[in-house]
Amino acid sequence: MMFVVYMVAAALLATGLFCAIRYFVHRYIRYRDSRIIICPENHEAAIVEVDALHAALTSAFGQPDIRLQNCGRWPLLQNCGQECLVQLDVAPPECLVRGVLMRWYEFKSCLYCDKPFPQIQLLDHKPALESPESKLLEWSEVDVGDLQTVMDRYSPVCWDCYLAQSFVRDHPESVVYRPFQPGIHRSP
Repeated sequence: MMFVVYMVAAALLATGLFCAIRYFVHRYIRYRDSRIIICPENHEAAIVEVDALHAALTSAFGQPDIRLQNCGRWPLLQNCGQECLVQLDVAPPECLVRGVLMRWYEFKSCLYCDKPFPQIQLLDHKPALESPESKLLEWSEVDVGDLQTVMDRYSPVCWDCYLAQSFVRDHPESVVYRPFQPGIHRSP
């Protein structure tokens, strides 16, 4: 009989632990992405990151304590009052940097291979850009203040072409260009 009681207690404990971890992970994911806000001090766009771990942990006890982990205007203004946090409570998901970039790539195709961007991977295999001066860039190299200008003037480049073109530009001596010739087939 005690074995059954222990098994029921273990099952209840495991269920409670699973629910708590799931709640924590859901809250963490909600706050983890970078967001674009308008700085109340200079009224310019800035990218901010919320301390997602702290927000998720404190949400278990009521209202989450939201504070910034990083801001595009730091370290110069690191001791600001963080009045921009008010914008995060009412901000739609479209203000997430990820959402802005996904919408920008939505109906575009790669400059080099003309392949469309059906699913954007912003964790790995990130798409890149080419400037009007033919310089390849990653999004991490773009200043948030120039985001709209970049989206208006730069061309999208897929991950594969970004890697290939970067290699061609960095190591031209190692590249052999063999154009396609019709009628020539590989032997098995």
